[in-house]
Amino acid sequence: MGLTYQRILLKLSGEALMGDLAYGIDPTIVQGIAQEVKDIAAEGVEIAIVVGGGNIFRGVKGAAAGMDRATADYIGMIATVMNAMTLQDALERNGVPTRVMSAIEMKEVAEPYIRRRAIRHLEKGRVVVFGAGSGNPFFTTDTTAALRAAEINAEVVFKATKVDGVYDSDPKVNPHAKRFKSLTFTHAITQDLRVMDTSAIALCKDNHIPIIVFDLSVPGNVRRAVLGESIGTLVGESCEII
Repeated sequence: MGLTYQRILLKLSGEALMGDLAYGIDPTIVQGIAQEVKDIAAEGVEIAIVVGGGNIFRGVKGAAAGMDRATADYIGMIATVMNAMTLQDALERNGVPTRVMSAIEMKEVAEPYIRRRAIRHLEKGRVVVFGAGSGNPFFTTDTTAALRAAEINAEVVFKATKVDGVYDSDPKVNPHAKRFKSLTFTHAITQDLRVMDTSAIALCKDNHIPIIVFDLSVPGNVRRAVLGESIGTLVGESCEII
């Protein structure tokens, strides 16, 4: 089976990196991600990654605890750079050339985010990990993923999570929750299905970038998504609601 996508944006939640731990980073999970990325990079896929920081610090929770929201969000951005550097280390130990690009200047540990440089890295076969979100408070890493995908002309956003797709209600609460195989951007927004935040979905809709939501914990799922196999939930412009 041939590749369906040549340039992808992989969105990893911080929570996905911690596996079954209460917080922090599970080295086994990170190693598994690195191996999957290595396998698809070897087939010629250009890969950019946006990683969250919720396994270390969440700005919204910090604000709820009384912190200034902007300050809390900046701390969360720094957490994403920690995760990005961890991913870079795992990838390079697997022989995958990787660059971390930060939206907040941290020149000792990461390159500044420059769109044309990011595209050039991808063209040269390097994996690019975007850290520090968009560099702005009040914006999620979901929105950053949609923004970076549009900027680098990615063909798809893969949202790799701890669930196997998008449901019509919370499957942890409702055992009869229905998982969608596909749905439209408009349906996801109007029904508040929490695929990604509304700004991220709208950005993908406006730039005609489909979103595929799938379970990261299933070995080989990233490759299956790249090959166009039907896994998780596809969100697009003209998708049937199934």
